[in-house]
Amino acid sequence: MSKVRIITDSASDLPIEIVEKYGIKVIGLDVIFGEDRFEEGVGMDNDTFYKRMKQESQLPKTACPSPDRFLDLYKEENTDVVVISISSKLSGTYNSAVLAKSMYDEDGGVDIRVIDTLSGSIGEGLLVYYAAKLSEDGKSADEIEKAIMKLIDKEAFFGVLQTLENAIKGGRISKLAGSIINTFNFKALIKVEGGLVHPFDKARGEGNSVRKLISLFLDKQENTENKTLFIGHSNLPEKAEKVKIEIEKLKAFKEVVICEIGPIMGTYAAEGCILLNAAEI
Repeated sequence: MSKVRIITDSASDLPIEIVEKYGIKVIGLDVIFGEDRFEEGVGMDNDTFYKRMKQESQLPKTACPSPDRFLDLYKEENTDVVVISISSKLSGTYNSAVLAKSMYDEDGGVDIRVIDTLSGSIGEGLLVYYAAKLSEDGKSADEIEKAIMKLIDKEAFFGVLQTLENAIKGGRISKLAGSIINTFNFKALIKVEGGLVHPFDKARGEGNSVRKLISLFLDKQENTENKTLFIGHSNLPEKAEKVKIEIEKLKAFKEVVICEIGPIMGTYAAEGCILLNAAEI
């Protein structure tokens, strides 16, 4: 039996090195600036995206892939498939993947499992990475699905936003709460859990906010030598590297993966965001 194929969407923000190493298939969500529409990862890189978002008066819109795009991938496979999707609370991508599965099932064939991560960006990406490793180890689609679902129940990740302007515009954080934090040069610390973004603390200034994020994050981490750490950044790789160095001074992780936050999460997180996530995978 061939290895289980892992399919995800571009909101997972996985580094290309991991995608290519494990043969992960990535379906791009669409990003729309006015009349201009492009598939994430095609026709516009992340740097260009963040530059354009600064120039535009309105936030870009995002759109999920059509069921046909998933169906086309399903038909290409001659082995079982596990699809790992951005939260159904944030996008219609999961529903598209499920609808495509029902369309495919009419003809029969391979076993297709579709998983709603209730997450996005490095929360989703870490789960995809875990699934790819399990597939590489020869686990079945059923075993992979059960392992991922078990981890979803435990998962929450943390971050700090350089600005709340985009989150307020996009309705992800209330206008009143966001305005108060922005007015006093506070940076919002956020927790992403159950598919939703929750501001849970704040700190004044960039340096203080990052140090507080690291401290709060590491306080919740045990057995880090057995964990993989994901660090996400929105268009500031040098900031992510500094965060990695500071964390490794305090605790050792089995592996550290640095990810670029793409347009889907980046639309609301804005440039300068740092996200942290870790799990035993």
